Formats: sequence, C-alpha cells, structure tokens
Amino acid sequence: MLLAIDVGNTNISFGVLEGEALRHHLRCESARSRTADEYAVLVRQMLDLRRVEVDRIDSAVIASVVPTLTDTIVGLVERAFGIEPLVVGPGIKTGMSILYENPREVGADRIVNAVAAHEWMKRHPDPPHAAPGSEPGAARGGAEPGRGESAASGVIVVDFGTATTFDCVTPKGEYLGGVIAPGIQISAEALFSRAARLSRVEIALPPRVVGRNPVHSMQSGIVYGYAGLVDGLVGRLRRELGYPCRVIATGGLARLIAPQTETIEVVDDDLTLTGLRLIYERNAERNSGPATLPPAARGGGQD
Repeated sequence: MLLAIDVGNTNISFGVLEGEALRHHLRCESARSRTADEYAVLVRQMLDLRRVEVDRIDSAVIASVVPTLTDTIVGLVERAFGIEPLVVGPGIKTGMSILYENPREVGADRIVNAVAAHEWMKRHPDPPHAAPGSEPGAARGGAEPGRGESAASGVIVVDFGTATTFDCVTPKGEYLGGVIAPGIQISAEALFSRAARLSRVEIALPPRVVGRNPVHSMQSGIVYGYAGLVDGLVGRLRRELGYPCRVIATGGLARLIAPQTETIEVVDDDLTLTGLRLIYERNAERNSGPATLPPAARGGGQD
C-alpha cells in the first residue's frame, strides 16, 4: 500500500491507497514544534484506530509546502514504516510541463493538484448536460480523477486552503500558472481581530444574503463574498486564456463555498492525494526501492 502525505500550512493529510482506491484519509495539525518521533507515534496510533495493517505500507510519497516540516515528515516515514519516501520537488517526473517563470517557485501541492485535475479532465472532457460549446454548468459531486484519451479543454483548480489558489492547466496538460488569494480563514481572522465590535463567528452558510444581525452579516460576507471572488476570477481567467476550462475545487471549505458559485462544477476532497498517487506511479521505475530527493532539493512554495 502507498502512504500519500500532503503537508500544508494548517493541516497534514495522510492517505492510505491500495491501487487506485483511497482506503483511509487522516488529518492532523501542521505542528512545526513536533519531532519526527512524535509524528511517528501519532500517525501509527491514528492508523491503529482505523485498523490499518501498517506492515502492508511499503511505499510513500510526500508533497510539502512547509520547508521546515519536510525533513521531519521524511523522518516520520523512515521511523514509523522503515521506508524512504519520494518527495515531490525538482527532478521528480510529473508528466506535466511547468510554464511558470521559475518552476521551483510553484508550491508542490499546486503541481500535484494540477496533475490530478488534468487526468480528471481527460476522463470528463465535457460538462454534464451541456450543449457543445457552452460554458460548464453547476453540476457538483465527488470525482475520481482517472486516465482518459485526450483533453478537450483546459482545467482550473480552485483550492480552498490556507490560501485560496487558482491553478490553470492548458488543454495540452501544461501547468500555466494561476492566482493566489488570502484564504477564507485568514481573511475571517483578520476581520475578527481588527474590528473591535465584531466577535468571532462560525464560518457557515447564513439564512439569507441580507444579514439582520452581526453574525449573519459576517457569515454572508465571508461565504457569498468568496463565492463572488471565485466566479469573478474564474471568469477573468477564462477570458484571458481564450479556451474552455472546466473548474474543479478541493480544500477544507470547498463544499461550503462551491454550491454558492456559478462556476465550480465538481468538488473532490481527495484531489491532492490522487495527484500524489499519480506522481508516484510516474516515478515507479526509479522507485524499485522508494526514492527521495536530497535534503537541499526538498522545498516548498505558496500554499
């Protein structure tokens, strides 16, 4: 089995995959103060609670946007499972051309998401129930990126993480670049901390757009404000790119925001883990024994 690890600025996701099937999905806080030994104990305990046969985990792949945690998580895999993981970074085969001005400045998670989204796009080239040439509709649901024949259009990935990122993939499967906006939680915390009379509220869907009390007013601004941000940026990206683009979303708050938008078609909570599996498979030849990059090459980027 493959252990896929996505190290973000807020949380670390662990996926246990058997073939293409994601058997378990675990999360913990990205605590920079923890040691590799502490993470090893924590992860082994989480897997024990899920009754995972730890001895069956024989390979691992890591994407990290937190450079100070990368070596710690590599140490976790080595201590807890006795294997050397593949770390996504410079020199790793992704199967995707990176058209960013400096490819080393792109966060590993953004490339991983782009790889998975392009594979999903090749399998679903046309939006459901849409006439040829029409813009994608608002059909939403789970999706498992997979292999297909060819992509009829590009794809835009919206990731609701610590930052809200928009990543553009061309119809040829090239990573073009994208947009980085402040994350929902970051923006909300800034509002709560800087406005003396506004208290912290749950980020949830309000009963109506017009709030009639401070709580509902703030919830409306956060939820519908970010839905408008998504629709506005996706519209601008599509116009600038000049070709049809499907839109897939992932990240912690994707399922809250996506139904309020007109542009997000699909939410896939496991997009990053799927992308990690795909990248591991594309490096399988060099992984006759699981490989890793030298410490100096392990880097991160924006979340």
